[in-house]
Amino acid sequence: MSSEDTTSRFLDLVLANSANKVILERLPELGIDDAWLVAGCLFGPVWNHLCDQPPGANINDYDIFYWDPDTSWEAEDRVIKRADTLFVDLGVVHEVRNQARVPLWFEERFGSPFPETSCSADNIESFIVSCTCLGVRPDGAGGYDVRAPKGFDELFAGILRLNPDNPTPDRFAPKCASYTARWPWLTVIEP
Repeated sequence: MSSEDTTSRFLDLVLANSANKVILERLPELGIDDAWLVAGCLFGPVWNHLCDQPPGANINDYDIFYWDPDTSWEAEDRVIKRADTLFVDLGVVHEVRNQARVPLWFEERFGSPFPETSCSADNIESFIVSCTCLGVRPDGAGGYDVRAPKGFDELFAGILRLNPDNPTPDRFAPKCASYTARWPWLTVIEP
């Protein structure tokens, strides 16, 4: 299968989850730059499809990344409140975070420093599990931009491998335990 076909298959599965589809349709209404829907709400529908589960099953939350040089909590909180209003009818948990702020709180929360970044894509590339480094956003022309820096092979194969670009490798085992509790067929490759 070509990379274009694989990307198309990925998008079809992501959009089969109605919450993803609506969030992506409304994302521009948040009025934020460099906004992406990321992580579990994207890989979840793929894994659900591969084990005959409904597209929205086993998804804990819907993460939205954006990047804004204003790293004040007040600015981020305004975006969070807009998202709360915009997505209230979906009945799903969403988490909106300014990726420019991550270096301000990451070390205190996780015990390791996080490098400064210049865009959301930098942080998408650093998720703990390689195959989960995924982002989708509207492209402004009726389609979507897809960010999959580690590709799709391990995603569709259900292979969980430590991402060497992640600053907290000690969180790999707990993250894999969370995933395999929901999708027991996944294969963990120990570091």
